[in-house]
Amino acid sequence: MESTISTGANAAASNYYGASLAMRALRVALGTAQRAWPALGVRAAYRLFGTPLPLKWANRRHGPGADWRREAWAFEDASLSLYMPVVMAADTPRVLLVHGWGGHAGQMLALAQAVAAEGFTPVLLEMPAHGRSAGTASNLPQFARAIDYVAARLVQQGASIQAVAAHSLGANALAYAASRGLPAQSLVLLAPPASPHAFTRYFAHVFGLSERTRAAMQRRVEAREGILMPHLEPPAVGPRIQLPTLVVHDREDRVNRFADGVAYRDAIAGARLIATEGLGHRRILKEPSVLQEVVAFILRP
Repeated sequence: MESTISTGANAAASNYYGASLAMRALRVALGTAQRAWPALGVRAAYRLFGTPLPLKWANRRHGPGADWRREAWAFEDASLSLYMPVVMAADTPRVLLVHGWGGHAGQMLALAQAVAAEGFTPVLLEMPAHGRSAGTASNLPQFARAIDYVAARLVQQGASIQAVAAHSLGANALAYAASRGLPAQSLVLLAPPASPHAFTRYFAHVFGLSERTRAAMQRRVEAREGILMPHLEPPAVGPRIQLPTLVVHDREDRVNRFADGVAYRDAIAGARLIATEGLGHRRILKEPSVLQEVVAFILRP
C-alpha cells in the first residue's frame, strides 16, 4: 500500500560524497595508490569506505540538547552513545531511533519529540565513529549488530520496545537486524538504501577506483564481517521480517533512490510505503506531516 505526502519545496538532498578539494585530493591519492601498489590501494579504499563523512567531530555540537542525558555503552572495539530524556517514566514503552551513515543523534530529535508527545520514551542511538561515540570506522554490519545489542539490552533492563525507526543506512541495518529477530512491535524505515553492493560501485565511481580494486575492497569487507553483501538486501531480509513495517521515501531523494524504498515495501509482507514529494533525503526527518504519519503508525502499526 502506498500513500503520498507532497510539499511545494524543491530542495533535495545532495549526493553523499559532495565535490570538494578534499574529495578531489582523496581521489588522486587513491588512484595513485591503486596503480603504484594495488594491495595498498585496496587497503586505503577499505579504510576510506569505512570512515563516516563528515568526520564525527563536525557533528558533536549537534547533540540533542540539555533535556537529554547521555550514556556511553562499550561496544566491540568502540562505544555507543545513547540519549534519553532527563525526565522519563520507567514503565513507558521505548522507541529506539537510529541515524544514518555520517549522521548523528540530533537528526532524529524531531521524531523523538513527536513520539514523546504521545507518551513513549524515545532513545536516540549514536553509532560507533559517529557524534560522541568512540571509534574512527564502522560499517553496515556493525550498525546492525549495534541495533540488535541495544534492543536486547533495553529489554534485559525491563523496557518494552514499541518501535525502532532508522534513517538511511541505519534503516538498511535495521531491516537486517529485524530479519534475524528483534524484540520490537514495529519498524519504520526512513529513506533506506537497498544495495550495499551498488553503494560500493558508487564509491568506486566517485574515487576513480578500478573494478578490480572495488571488488577486492568488497571481498575484504565481507571477509572481515562474515557476511556477503547480497544477504543485506531486500530480497534476502524482507521475507524474514515478521514485524509491521512502514517505509517512508521521497521521490526526489538523490542519496538513496525512491526505488530502494519500493524494494523494501515489496519484499516485506504487509509493508506500507509513504511516498513524499520534494523533501529529499533528510527533510523527511523534520517534515510535520511525515512525523504525524510515523507516530500514527507507531501507535497503531
